[in-house]
Amino acid sequence: MLVETSHPGNIGGVARAMKTMGLRDLSLVAPKSFPDAEATARASGADDILARAKLEPDLPAAIGDCRYVVGASARTRGGRWPVIDPKTCALRVVSRPPDETVAIVMGPEQSGLTNEDLARCHDLVHIPAAPEYGSLNLAMAAQVLCYELRMAMLARSDGERSLGQPEQRDAPPATAAELEGLQGHLEALLTQSGFLRPDHPRQLKLKLRRLFMRADLDRNEVNILRGALKSLDPGGSKPTADADD
Repeated sequence: MLVETSHPGNIGGVARAMKTMGLRDLSLVAPKSFPDAEATARASGADDILARAKLEPDLPAAIGDCRYVVGASARTRGGRWPVIDPKTCALRVVSRPPDETVAIVMGPEQSGLTNEDLARCHDLVHIPAAPEYGSLNLAMAAQVLCYELRMAMLARSDGERSLGQPEQRDAPPATAAELEGLQGHLEALLTQSGFLRPDHPRQLKLKLRRLFMRADLDRNEVNILRGALKSLDPGGSKPTADADD
């Protein structure tokens, strides 16, 4: 998933990197120019990847149905996000249940993903390049990630490595859209109560998002929390918690 890509040639380069490693699902979030002849030229035969690429208006819409989201960043961003390497990222992705939608998100070429974008991700994947010159362009970084994904998929198919069984859960993991709804509900209630200051809410909102992402909530848990928040809203009804709703 590419966010606000500036140069259409990079979209084509990523499509080529994906096809060489057997990947095909590309999503584009508000690209500067697409479709574009330069993207097609750089794809070098991966035109089918470009043809079925999904166009999304923003990141929340793009990851709405995802249950596991990894954000790629050239910077580790301190200790606020759990950082994994490409191999670990690939193993975690292929270890998810086959019916789950997952996404690896890459940001704009110049600035990368914002902190707000990363707060919507469960993990941050960082390619440990040489510290004196760690500059990878978008297509190069995508190729590294696509390679590790292919190796992890081959290892699983050939039985060369035990990836473990998916965790048994009482309910499916919450989707990004469900977590977004919980976050918005909490922010509205905290603003109404005066705990969240509208003039300076940014850092607290990010910390709350990280809290929910670390918790790895399932759908039932989100429903319980939404019900609890609704019961605390003076203007709302008083529901009873039911984990099976």
